[in-house]
Amino acid sequence: MSDSSPAVSGYAAALTELKQQVRAARFTAQRRVNTELVRLYWGIGATILQRQGDEGWGSNVIGRLATDLRAEFPEMKGFSRANLFYMRRFAGEWTADAVVQQAVGQLPWGHITVLLDRLDDHKLRDWYAGQAAAHGWSRNVLEHQIRSAAHTRLQAAPTNFADVFPPGESDLAQQITKDPYVLDFLALDGDAKERHLEQALVDRIIDTLRELGEGFAFVGRQVNFDVDGDEFYVDLLFFHVEQLRYVVIELKTGKFKPEYLGQLGFYVALVDDKLRRPQHADTVGLLLVADKNDAVVRYSLAGQQTPIGVASYDLLPPSVQAALPTEAELSQALRGSAEDASFGSSNPSEDEG
Repeated sequence: MSDSSPAVSGYAAALTELKQQVRAARFTAQRRVNTELVRLYWGIGATILQRQGDEGWGSNVIGRLATDLRAEFPEMKGFSRANLFYMRRFAGEWTADAVVQQAVGQLPWGHITVLLDRLDDHKLRDWYAGQAAAHGWSRNVLEHQIRSAAHTRLQAAPTNFADVFPPGESDLAQQITKDPYVLDFLALDGDAKERHLEQALVDRIIDTLRELGEGFAFVGRQVNFDVDGDEFYVDLLFFHVEQLRYVVIELKTGKFKPEYLGQLGFYVALVDDKLRRPQHADTVGLLLVADKNDAVVRYSLAGQQTPIGVASYDLLPPSVQAALPTEAELSQALRGSAEDASFGSSNPSEDEG
């Protein structure tokens, strides 16, 4: 209500109540989705445990399973090899009924991995799970409470947490809302039109590079790297068989931002460390954006030591530039992808009402 609006009796109180109802309903829906995801992960872990007992599955089979699941569900980031091992441990520590009936089933997956990593005692895991769910602890708070042995301090102490953290406004609610695994599970990782555009970009860029003829070999899409338990995914990875170098490609459907170079530089360093062999040339990175301010790009590239290009490939050696598509070709691909993404999509105004 604006300052110029006339006062309405009871309006402020009613608005406050309705806001709380909306927040509570959203949190309830998100928690249900989260519980379904946790149940799915328990089921995958239980299957792995059973197959290991019956079929003698080893670590290599779990790695193969992770690869095949990611290929079938590329929008889901939770099917890494490391995460499948977490799922197996999860199924070994809790029963199916516990996932539904106990507090652990209400927690985001990240909280559950903390419990598995930090605690060996099952009763303590259940206690911390219950406290995190009841008091809305974020993942960082949960880790802090475990490190500081909160169970020795808080079990007998009364708290006002239930009053301080109303439903839908606790840290845990925010954690579930932002949990990437929940978003991946629903394939709601962003605006639908943005997702269509990214898919069209991927398809078109792959075709563009393949049409160059000799040289490029497609390694993979959403290539997974595990860095001490943290998962990262490279959009597109190619290998140039004549120059003997990996080419890391990141796609951004919006306008160029300087911070994109830091992310791409990290991926280049990662590929260099994990995949590059002594006989290979330096890995290079290509950032493909829908739009860019050339002056901003120029300033951003000035401090870069990693061989990175932004459409025009400013920092790449001439031999590498000659093997890659021109900026005009990429611009055409980007424009065409945008048209592909929007073609046949519903008009938002038509969906309303």
